[in-house]
Amino acid sequence: MNVSQGAVHPVEAPPLQTEGAANVPLPRVRMKDIQGMPGTVSGLVLRVSQFCFAVVALSVMATTSDFPSVTAFCYLVAAAGLQSLWSLVLAIVDAYALLVGRRLQNPRVVSLFAVGDGVTSTLTFAAACASAGITVLLGNDLGACGQNHCREFETATAMAFLSSFAAFPSFFLNFWSLASR
Repeated sequence: MNVSQGAVHPVEAPPLQTEGAANVPLPRVRMKDIQGMPGTVSGLVLRVSQFCFAVVALSVMATTSDFPSVTAFCYLVAAAGLQSLWSLVLAIVDAYALLVGRRLQNPRVVSLFAVGDGVTSTLTFAAACASAGITVLLGNDLGACGQNHCREFETATAMAFLSSFAAFPSFFLNFWSLASR
C-alpha cells in the first residue's frame, strides 16, 4: 500500500526575551488572507458579482415606464444604484491591490469596508424585500400583470436579492477580520 507521508517542516523557535527587553511584546502571528476578503481574487469576484447583479436590477427596473409610481420600486432603484457604485469602487480598489501586490488589512480600511458593505447590503436586501412584496401584490393578489411589467419587476427584484446575497459574505468577512484583531 503506497501512502504518502506527511512532511515535517522545521519551525523556528520564538525569540528569547532578554533582560533589557522584558517589557517588549512578541510580534503577533497573523492568519493568512482568507479568500473573500479585500485584496484577494475571490474578494474581487464577489465585488464584480455584486456590481453586475445591481446594474442588471437597476437597468431592468429603470427601463420600465411605470416604476416611479410605486415607492418600493423607486427605493429599489436607489439602493441598486448605491450598491453598484459601492461595488464598482471597491472592485477597482481590489483589482489595484492585486495588481501591485498590496494587502488591504489596515484596520481603518477594513472598518470602512465593513460599514459600507453592511449598509449597502442591508439597504439592497430591504429594497428587494419591499419590491418582492409589491410584485406579489400586483401579480397574485390583484391580477394586474396585464397592465404592469410584472416580469421586469420580478427580474429586477431577483437581481437585487442576488446582489445583496453576494454582499453579505464581504460584510461578514470584513467584520470578522475586525473582530479578530
